Amino acid sequence: MFIPLYDTNRLRHIRLQYVTIGLIVANAVIYCATALGGENFTNAAVLGLGFIPSVVHDTAELDPRFVIIPESLSYLTYSFLHADIFHLGGNMLFLWVFGDNVEDALGHIRYLIFYLLCAIAGAAFQGLVAWDSQAPLIGASGAIAGVVVAYLILYPRVKVWVLAFARIPLRIPAFIPLILWVLFQIVMFAAGGEDQISWACHIGGIIAGAVLVLVLRSRGVPLFAPADEDAVVPSPEQPPVVGEPAAPQTAATTTRWGRGNPSGPN
Repeated sequence: MFIPLYDTNRLRHIRLQYVTIGLIVANAVIYCATALGGENFTNAAVLGLGFIPSVVHDTAELDPRFVIIPESLSYLTYSFLHADIFHLGGNMLFLWVFGDNVEDALGHIRYLIFYLLCAIAGAAFQGLVAWDSQAPLIGASGAIAGVVVAYLILYPRVKVWVLAFARIPLRIPAFIPLILWVLFQIVMFAAGGEDQISWACHIGGIIAGAVLVLVLRSRGVPLFAPADEDAVVPSPEQPPVVGEPAAPQTAATTTRWGRGNPSGPN
């Protein structure tokens, strides 16, 4: 539908979005490690670290060769695995464009908690919808969905650059593409869209993100904030530019004794 490129939303409370950067690096490193390990290593990682509803709900048993972690940890570990470079790149692009300002609004620690809880919610909702599924769930989409809806609630009027239909560059208010994105997830989930995409995981992340941003945002951070002004308005106390002569006093300037403005009332 659209590809986010850039927003005009400055950071207000933090200097650097190092949690967002750290998450992107972690996802990239884990993807490279699994991809370089070969197909067998990748498959083992997906089975051992991916979220498999039937295994978590004890309706199926995982081959002992692939048991790497306690089953409950897969609610989190699945979100750091990706199927291919396009899967990884799409998720990380959304995180890069929208994650920094959500981190700014929540603070570093609360943002990390927010991200991980959205990932857990995505897996949990997928598990509820497909209780006995033996297909491993992987990808950061649930967490990213939470970040996207949090940005929509916090900064709907900020201008963002997007590629509409992957080819038309547009600079539009964030609420336009993000509301369309959320509606698309809901429609695809209700219609039972492509089997290769877990729309339920996206919905779980959206619900969690919408609720958690209300609870975890820093004190004083408003909802539905206005967009930053494109132009900088100088302060009234700003001194004149060096070398520019001060404006001369006119005859209408009032003197200390009340004279100098003969045409005005006394």
